[in-house]
Amino acid sequence: MNSICNKQVRVQNLGLIDYQSGWDYQEHLLADVIATKIANRNQPSNQQSLTPNYVLFCQHPHVYTLGKSGKESHLLANDGFLETIGATYYKINRGGDITYHGPGQLVGYPILDLDNFFTDIHRYMRLLEEAVIRTLADYGLDAGRIDGLTGVWLDYETSENRPNGSPRKICAMGVKASRWVTMHGFALNVNTDLSYFNHIVPCGIADKAVTSMQVELGREVSMEEVTERVSRHLAELFEMELIS
Repeated sequence: MNSICNKQVRVQNLGLIDYQSGWDYQEHLLADVIATKIANRNQPSNQQSLTPNYVLFCQHPHVYTLGKSGKESHLLANDGFLETIGATYYKINRGGDITYHGPGQLVGYPILDLDNFFTDIHRYMRLLEEAVIRTLADYGLDAGRIDGLTGVWLDYETSENRPNGSPRKICAMGVKASRWVTMHGFALNVNTDLSYFNHIVPCGIADKAVTSMQVELGREVSMEEVTERVSRHLAELFEMELIS
């Protein structure tokens, strides 16, 4: 670990970007950060370079992605059908099962050197969730976690406390870390077309629904505003200094 930690995080909004292009860009940034870490090993502490941090925000055209622990059977459509609905499919190197990305969904990819913050993946995941939970609270939505299930949910309390509750996932998460540098991240359904989830078993969970901020609030929500609020909560929770 560097003797000096870099808490500055460069925020980049990539707009609507092809999934492969976004993935390639993440890999490029990850490789650069790791190269700096490796070079630092051969330098005295007072000559080491600070490792950079990034948070990328974007939207993707319709795409399904399957994580390393996922099952291909959770994609319920063949290549021909995917073509008819304008969707693509990728097997990728994050954790988790299958999920959907599309327009109207805010995707966040933190490329963070956790040596600059804390080296604890469990804590990292919980803070990503917490940033989304606090963002949803800004809109009057009571969101939280369900034990054993990654991500952010509405009606998340147990059936004993909420007997008529119907848990609905509003944000999926899946990450990868290499040498304590993260990539991939979270996908928050803001104004997402939820019909695309009908063609998968979302995150491998067959008995729970998905939802969006638009559905829950009954109105379209500003993507720019949600991005700003998520950024602010990430900065607070990770004690980051955000740089546009």
